[in-house]
Amino acid sequence: MLNPPVVAGVSEAVPGVSADFPSGGGRIVGLDVARGLAVLGMFGAHLLVIPGDLDWGATDTWPAIVNGRSSILFAVLAGVSIAIISGRTRPVEGVPLLQARVRILTRAALIVLIGGLLEALFTPVAIILGAYGLLFVAAVPFLRWSAPNLFVAAAVSALLMPILNSFAIIGMREAELGDSAVTTVLFSGSYPATIWITFMLLGLGVGRLTLESPTVQLRLGLVGVGLAALGYGVGSFVWAAVSASGTFFGKPLDLDSSAMTGSASGASLEPANYFSALPHTGSTFEVVGSSGFALAVIALCLWAGPRLRVALFPLAATGAMALTAYSAHVFVVMWAERNDLLWLDNALFFWLAGGTLVFCTGWTLTLGRGPLERLLTMVSRRAASVGGSSPNDH
Repeated sequence: MLNPPVVAGVSEAVPGVSADFPSGGGRIVGLDVARGLAVLGMFGAHLLVIPGDLDWGATDTWPAIVNGRSSILFAVLAGVSIAIISGRTRPVEGVPLLQARVRILTRAALIVLIGGLLEALFTPVAIILGAYGLLFVAAVPFLRWSAPNLFVAAAVSALLMPILNSFAIIGMREAELGDSAVTTVLFSGSYPATIWITFMLLGLGVGRLTLESPTVQLRLGLVGVGLAALGYGVGSFVWAAVSASGTFFGKPLDLDSSAMTGSASGASLEPANYFSALPHTGSTFEVVGSSGFALAVIALCLWAGPRLRVALFPLAATGAMALTAYSAHVFVVMWAERNDLLWLDNALFFWLAGGTLVFCTGWTLTLGRGPLERLLTMVSRRAASVGGSSPNDH
């Protein structure tokens, strides 16, 4: 097994990077905090009882902010992790590049395998790991790209892929092809890869930046807020206009059903969804708005991580054990469903979130890396043992 090397910009003594917080390897604290928030947000999306879509004028709907956005934050952070594995600000070349590709593909295979095992539990949770692993595979051709090129690719993808995905779904519907495992993962599932590649490209670009720099953090935050305002703002305006007319190019739209059947339900997208910024509609407006939300959260966590490191330790520990924590929560949901405890109230979420924070903190302090994280690191490093050194994990 390869020893973890020092990667430029990661293991040096710079603000926000710790060789022993929360689990070694020169991890960037803010990224673990953001990943911890994403994990808890996905818990909330699966367990919270929320009376409706997010409405800033109705405080009881505010918890709905976790819907869709948490999983997108998780996907963007996947891209950041891939950037770190492949050299961060200076993409690796030669043998290290080959190692990085092998490690990424090995991790992808293991993540998909774990996701398949969780799918076999038949819980109401829309398991993200299959799509997550596929994003790792999709990232391989882009490992040598610079941050500007990755951001341009993400922008083009955000504009075009939702439209192409919609045409693909319409074509399959008209051809009466139905949904196979492949088409579900690529087009019509909860996390369609054709759309979600945008978040991977965005995260890969973010990971190529000097994330410890306060200037970079500020710019990320400002860009994130701007994109969120653009995506959600324009989406709300367009949705209001479409809702008022009820037609698109003279054809009536089923606005009621489309507002409820985004890709998260596994249903084919309704045409009206193309104009909505609601979670899981897969529209350009949602992609842009939620990408901005993810950037803003990451920027805030990067700033807060080194300044509030003790207070944020439980979140960072959870983020460092994200795969373990996510997988464990699926078993909790299975148990709750079998005992008719799902969606009675919000108590289950708070017990699970609190228990996860405590468990991950204790595990990190005593044992370090999480069990599934340890498995991924060990297997992927052994697979990449072709000489030289291997980039760090995150």
